[in-house]
Amino acid sequence: MTEFMFLACYTLAGSLGMIGVAFIGLHKALLRARWLAAERLRAVAVTAGVLIFWLAATTALAWIGAYRSGGDRLPTIQFGILVPILIGTVLIWRSPTVSRIIDAVPQQWLVGIQLYRVLGFVFVVLWIGGRLPGLFALPAGLGDLAVGLLAPLIAWQYARAPAVNAGRVLAWNGFGIADLLVALATGFMTAPSPFQVFALDAPNLLIDAFPLVLIPVFLVPLSIVLHLASLTKWRREHPRTSSSTVAPAAQS
Repeated sequence: MTEFMFLACYTLAGSLGMIGVAFIGLHKALLRARWLAAERLRAVAVTAGVLIFWLAATTALAWIGAYRSGGDRLPTIQFGILVPILIGTVLIWRSPTVSRIIDAVPQQWLVGIQLYRVLGFVFVVLWIGGRLPGLFALPAGLGDLAVGLLAPLIAWQYARAPAVNAGRVLAWNGFGIADLLVALATGFMTAPSPFQVFALDAPNLLIDAFPLVLIPVFLVPLSIVLHLASLTKWRREHPRTSSSTVAPAAQS
């Protein structure tokens, strides 16, 4: 199997697998929350449809090279990253239906599903093969691996004792978001564009090309939206903790 075929199967199978797990998990969560059958089926169908359409659209754009940049061209990949995050943030804050879904899905499920972040270890594998610069691959790949492996552990701890382990969920979310921000920053700084300042002798040529670009334009925004949903639910479940955290900062 060629490198291209391996990466295509790896990214597409991982993305589709994540959508399938989300589909099953959402259905079970709404069933446990005693949603009416019609509401439940509609919510699950719309969520699955949005995720599949998003993946299909990003795959088509990646295939035609819409995210490709060059030394003399401004990058476009940021639009594929930021637009879904902005849409997801608005829905979390403003949509009553999305708010009800967040209430219905257990916090440990919102955390545990990010086990798929271990897929980012492929960056380290490609670095070992000389295909990615270490400045990007090592923090992005090892960070994703750590976040993904911690996800089921933190989820299990929270399920056993929510009050005791609420701080661990908060810390895990912070670590997960920081990992993604570092990956995005190093990706921009090592890929060919007017913003490239590192890895000039061996630039990051794979990150904005199909199929590896599906990680930053699909899985990264999805991960950030899941982090935001988890933090939103955390604040609702632990209002006293969040208030006590904010009060000292306001006083200082």
